[in-house]
Amino acid sequence: MNTLPSLPRMIFSFLLTTALSCLCAAQTYSVTDLGTLRGGSFSGAKAINATGEITGYAYDSNDTVSDVFLYHNATMTDLGTLGGTSAIGNGINATGQVAGYSTIASGTYHAFLSSGGKLADIGDLGGGSAVAYALNDVGQVVGSAVTADGSNHPFLYSNGQMTDLGTLGSPKGTDWWNSAQGINKFGVVVGTSYDAQGNFFGFIWRNGTMTKMGTLGGAWSQAYAVNNKNQVTGVAYTANGSAHAFLATNGVLHDLGTISGPTSTTWGFGINDAGIVVGQSTFQSTYHAFVYSAGQMKDLNKLIPAGSSWVLLTANGINNAGQIVGEGSHNGKAHAFLLTPQ
Repeated sequence: MNTLPSLPRMIFSFLLTTALSCLCAAQTYSVTDLGTLRGGSFSGAKAINATGEITGYAYDSNDTVSDVFLYHNATMTDLGTLGGTSAIGNGINATGQVAGYSTIASGTYHAFLSSGGKLADIGDLGGGSAVAYALNDVGQVVGSAVTADGSNHPFLYSNGQMTDLGTLGSPKGTDWWNSAQGINKFGVVVGTSYDAQGNFFGFIWRNGTMTKMGTLGGAWSQAYAVNNKNQVTGVAYTANGSAHAFLATNGVLHDLGTISGPTSTTWGFGINDAGIVVGQSTFQSTYHAFVYSAGQMKDLNKLIPAGSSWVLLTANGINNAGQIVGEGSHNGKAHAFLLTPQ
């Protein structure tokens, strides 16, 4: 039974809301340098799972070979390549499986799924090449693959079988951007496809049907990630020709704005189940990572300790604990980072 009188109840509600707003506004992060492999100069983090395991890419001591890494318990483990000199882990699930792509000895890109730390080629759509961008906790993988006629199509890999998801009607020769970029635990897939007129749009694929997403009033859009509430983030053109990050709920795109003025560009690359979006802002050749939460977009460089010697360039992934991973410059070197909420 509620015994608070009406006015005190209103005051309590106001104070609680104000306190929570202050906490959101005051959110800061510690920053961890994930390092590199075997003394290399460069690394980048692309995804993080619920337990804080991270994947991405890191170069060797000669900066000539980039391998997939798995970061676990403060240790970066080399997962190698599929025989080539370049590989990247783009997604990681709750069991530590990693999906991404690697060159083989001939230099052709092939998609992979790791099991027990071993990269396994998951095939293609008949054209001899594929790349993977994301996976979910049951091991379903999405990406883009070349078909037998030389077109690029988004794919879903599940239970050992790669399925062509089709396109929004893109004519052959204008389809190189056709790709699935994200998948949630329900098998809902998001990505980008050209339509019959040669324009490209974000799409949502579920239960065998691909649906075109809208824009922010401009000509095109791209979808990069989807959470388990079917909210989507990506980038879309506005009516004045700017490219802004968006958060789509029930198919409606909300403009997340910018952090560097109306002429800057923002891209939404990752989203968690709370609808918090991370990505990149560009302005006059300057790149900064951002986080969007509670209706506000903030420069992550302003939310880490002063004097850290970091410039956070792009944020690629976020888990439900609010940990963020991406790529930045630390003491002038390009390194992967982990941000942990404080």
